[in-house]
Amino acid sequence: QCAFLTFLILNGSIPPNFILKASNPGFSGESVININHYATKKSVAESMLDVALFMANAAQLKAVLEQGPSFHYYVALIVLISVSLFFQMTIGILLIVMARLNLNDVAKQQRLDLLNNITTVLVFITVIINIFITAFGVQKAGLYPNSYGRRFY
Repeated sequence: QCAFLTFLILNGSIPPNFILKASNPGFSGESVININHYATKKSVAESMLDVALFMANAAQLKAVLEQGPSFHYYVALIVLISVSLFFQMTIGILLIVMARLNLNDVAKQQRLDLLNNITTVLVFITVIINIFITAFGVQKAGLYPNSYGRRFY
């Protein structure tokens, strides 16, 4: 249990100045944190960011599809965006599973640690993929059809 809590502190998930109630019950004057509640809030925040990135990738996929196969990086972007969307769905499922498990249950801490590590690796890979998507992405110039014949008054 201490190794997992040390991992959370070193990982930056828990500020090191927090004193845990279970480890120091008689000491007052420092902030007390419920680890399970904190982990759940962190998972929910990560899920919200995952949804935002998912929406951005869906918009990028739409833009690439509208550009058509004549776009130089069409296939590469379709593949990168599809892989990114797949990883984001996987991350979302892992975050839901992690949020539902009780961190205070010692028997589940090893599984939660593994799921957290897998999620972290997938988030890192997704960020790298999205860097390439942005680098090869469709620029706004020439993306949208011209409005010839339309007059705006």
